[in-house]
Amino acid sequence: MCEYCGCQAVASVAGLTREHEAVVNLIGAVRDAHRQNDIVRMTEVVREIAAILGPHTQVEERGLFPAMADEFPDHIAVLETEHRQIEAVLAEAEGGVPTAPAWPSRVLNVLALLREHILKEQDGVFPAALASLSIEQWEAVEAVRDRVGSRTPAPWAEADDSSLRD
Repeated sequence: MCEYCGCQAVASVAGLTREHEAVVNLIGAVRDAHRQNDIVRMTEVVREIAAILGPHTQVEERGLFPAMADEFPDHIAVLETEHRQIEAVLAEAEGGVPTAPAWPSRVLNVLALLREHILKEQDGVFPAALASLSIEQWEAVEAVRDRVGSRTPAPWAEADDSSLRD
């Protein structure tokens, strides 16, 4: 993922990026399950992706995107439309293993869209936000994060606690 513009130094962007990275890894797991014709595993991983994207999307749509909508209305509208497309297909796995024969193909197609969507945010939205958002706007983004949380661990939670005791 992008690390060239410095936006990773902003906690909000770092959290969104951490979620993107988790989702990209899970996309690979869905593709692996598809290659093995394991629809049950595909469904499980799709649910994991949806769980991460739930709060992630709220942070974007209730915090980041409103702050950018005046300056970049068309870009934000496209991203929100893509959110709805992605959510619709992922939601098909909520109630169990989908039985529609075309579901695996729809999932792979929407995950390709999701991967491109992530790149748009990483390479476009986040650097633009770094350049254009005020401190107050970043605080509003953080307030949304505080309300909705995250489904990925904070980076310090991943460290081995025993190394901190010496």
